[in-house]
Amino acid sequence: MSVFSLFKEQVEQADEKKKIIFPESNDLRILTAVSNLNKDNIIDPILIGKREDIEKLAAENNLDLDGVKIYDQNNYAGLDEMAEAFVKARKKDTSIAEAKAKLAKGNYFGTMLVKMGKADGMVSGAAHSTANTVLPALQLIHAAKGMHRVSGAFVMEKGDERYIFADCAINIDPDEETLAEIGYQSAQTAKMAGIDPKVAFLSFSTKGSAEGPMVNKVHDAAAMFQKDHPEIPADGELQFDAAFVPSVGEKKAPGSKVAGHANVFVFPELQSGNIAYKMVQRLGNFTAVGPILQGLAAPVNDLSRGCSEQDIYDLAIVTAAQALAKDEK
Repeated sequence: MSVFSLFKEQVEQADEKKKIIFPESNDLRILTAVSNLNKDNIIDPILIGKREDIEKLAAENNLDLDGVKIYDQNNYAGLDEMAEAFVKARKKDTSIAEAKAKLAKGNYFGTMLVKMGKADGMVSGAAHSTANTVLPALQLIHAAKGMHRVSGAFVMEKGDERYIFADCAINIDPDEETLAEIGYQSAQTAKMAGIDPKVAFLSFSTKGSAEGPMVNKVHDAAAMFQKDHPEIPADGELQFDAAFVPSVGEKKAPGSKVAGHANVFVFPELQSGNIAYKMVQRLGNFTAVGPILQGLAAPVNDLSRGCSEQDIYDLAIVTAAQALAKDEK
């Protein structure tokens, strides 16, 4: 079973359908995906925008949105309550007028619906940058309990092989504390994806074979992780071959419970993580599911602006699966 099939099965078997927000209702790809999700009766999609415009675009393209809830951010009866909740969530000097100005934007309005418990998650980014999707979530939903940061992971899959790569989307140059937290978040994503996590903190050095600040950072991150989460197998610093190939792991890191058997790979910085997942995807013919945003109190996920209707459909299912996983904690 593919990881997407696993997520879809989890969502289909849930006691209640998850409510997922789509703030980019003027995008035909979004409406097509929402129509398909609604037809398949897997989640409860919610659109943000002017009803007349949405229904006109849907009718012009023969899309059935019957039963799909639509919120118009510029004609919302609960706006005063939402603006007050916005000010409280910001925990900074923000006026009601400033809050209402922000809430006129679909991403902020949709994020507040999630914040206030009127929805379980949000999918955006088809027509917005990553920053415009993630920033409202960071400002309003904040990190999950015990977390201080958000990171982006990919599930890399081919046949029976399945791995987690992180961070490939958010943190440009994480320090050791951030790397340790990324490792924990990625282990939780692994469990959601049916993977028993074995976490490798990657470097160009294995167990002191090289020296320098970059090596020290990864070594210290692994030590922090092992201290805080002894129940999760982890090791570092490890070169990729030592982390992945059993014979190399035995030679370079004898006695390690992870070396040669890792399935969760934490990269030392964003550049290497992003390059690695794209290389494995393109040269290794792996499917890359993500980026899955990790560490938020409620799931908000970011699409590529070049996404297809199927990408939107799939990410909505992943977002619903994250919401289910959060409920189970």
